Amino acid sequence: MIAQTIQLALAPVFVLVAIGNIMNILTSRLARVVDRSRHLQTLHGQTEGDAHDMVVIEIRQLDRRITLIGSALRLLVLSGLTIGLTVAILFSQEFSSVDLQLVAAGAFLIAIGLLMWSLLLFLRETQVAAEALRIPETFLEKDRQI
Repeated sequence: MIAQTIQLALAPVFVLVAIGNIMNILTSRLARVVDRSRHLQTLHGQTEGDAHDMVVIEIRQLDRRITLIGSALRLLVLSGLTIGLTVAILFSQEFSSVDLQLVAAGAFLIAIGLLMWSLLLFLRETQVAAEALRIPETFLEKDRQI
């Protein structure tokens, strides 16, 4: 029976690996955002007028991205912990006479829900990043024929 429990626990563990990979991506994005925000914070006191406004706008966008990435990471950690709980429930069921199938299924569904929620925040963060990368119309000079 323990072999079956190990086989049953493999699916949640594969989800845990995926969660780890997503966390790696998000922490890399967070590092780049933090580096950029530190650079802009030094420019904040050195700029005036339109240039200062552009710095402030970008700092606000970076702050939003930091918040979204942080929230996504928290949800991923909670999802990972819930996956671990699912595996623990599966093994606890094996060593006890209590049927915990519904509890394990519920924990797994919660973990998947948290994972999906974090992915939605990740999607939103990429949208904010894409909006920040839009080139201002003034630089495109669309009124000129080239």
